[in-house]
Amino acid sequence: MEWYEAEVQELEKLNKTTPPPAGAVLFYGSSSLRLWTTLTEDMAPWAVVNRAFGGSTLAACVHFFDRLVVPCAPRSLVLYAGDNDLGDGRAPDDVVRSLRALLARVDTTLGSIPVAYVSIKPSPARWSLRDKIQRVNGAARALIEQRPSGYYIDVYASMLGPGGQPCAELFDTDGLHLSPRGYRTWTHILRPYVAILAGAPQE
Repeated sequence: MEWYEAEVQELEKLNKTTPPPAGAVLFYGSSSLRLWTTLTEDMAPWAVVNRAFGGSTLAACVHFFDRLVVPCAPRSLVLYAGDNDLGDGRAPDDVVRSLRALLARVDTTLGSIPVAYVSIKPSPARWSLRDKIQRVNGAARALIEQRPSGYYIDVYASMLGPGGQPCAELFDTDGLHLSPRGYRTWTHILRPYVAILAGAPQE
């Protein structure tokens, strides 16, 4: 976990120098969230905090949870991770175990706050892993939907083209991270969930 330490320490400093607003929706996970530079504007008027860090795995999210998430005291959590675990060669069952461990940390430290899990995206760079991705996504959906306030957010289907292949225009040139259009797609999908997670009145 030493590889992440410098960035984690910077985020810890941020928690102290610029404390997040009370009761915010916290986004936590890997670079797909970390690089979302327009997140605050895209989710307005709801208060959101981004504590994602580069290259994060679900295992790393568990490891650093108490240092990065707990001090923010969020009202709810949006999680995107698991992508890099599979990219690093971990088996789907291992990834799901990490997700289960992370949910246990939420319950132990923050109580039964709402948690949303964003499905692993179908990136061109990891298209060869699509069967494993779908296995993790299916298991994650089952885990999350067992929770009283659990939300599974499916971005996978919306990022495929008519031929069932990833939409290249939704991804950066590396075929892994999102393009501006990709973030617009995520904004459209996530905003209704963030409204719920932020406690907005439902019509």
